Amino acid sequence: MDGKLKVGDKARDFSLLDQNNKEFRLSEFKGKRVLLSFHPLAWTPVCSEQMKSLEKNKDAFDLLNTVAVGVSVDTIPSKKAWAESLSIRNTRLLSDFWPHGKTAKLLGIFREEDGFSDRANIIIDEKQKTAFSKVYRLAELPDIQEILNALRTMPETVTKKAKPRTSSSVESNKT
Repeated sequence: MDGKLKVGDKARDFSLLDQNNKEFRLSEFKGKRVLLSFHPLAWTPVCSEQMKSLEKNKDAFDLLNTVAVGVSVDTIPSKKAWAESLSIRNTRLLSDFWPHGKTAKLLGIFREEDGFSDRANIIIDEKQKTAFSKVYRLAELPDIQEILNALRTMPETVTKKAKPRTSSSVESNKT
C-alpha cells in the first residue's frame, strides 16, 4: 500500500543496507526515535549539506534518544564513497536502491517521474508511530534546528521504569 504517511500512522517495517553493507531494520529500534532523512541523490550540494548536518548533530540526537539516518536510491558503493568524501563516520546512509525506491514508495514519497524520493524528514517515535513528517522542495535544505526542536517537544512515549529504592537509600532519607 503506497500513500502519504500521516502523523500518528504506525510505521511499516523495512530493512535496508547502509554504506557499510550492514542491515538497518526499523523494528529493531523500538524504544528509540528514528529520524529518516530522505534526500534525492548523493553527490549533490544540498543533499551533501543535509547529511553533514546529521553527522554534525549526532550528539544532540543521542541526547534526544534518536537515531538519525540518511536514505536515498543510491547504490551501497556510491553511499560508501560519498560518506568517505564527506567525512561521515557516525551516521548511517541507507541505500533504497533495489528494489528501486521500495522504502520511499512504502512511505509515499517516491517521485516516479524522477526515479528518486522527495526530500523529506520523517520521525518515528519509540512505539514505531509517525510523530513528524515534512516534505521539502528539492532545492531546499531542511532546517536541522526545526527537527531538533520537534524532537525536544515530542512527549516520550515509552514509560521509563523508576529505579527501585534500596534499603540504604530509604535509611539515608530518615536522617
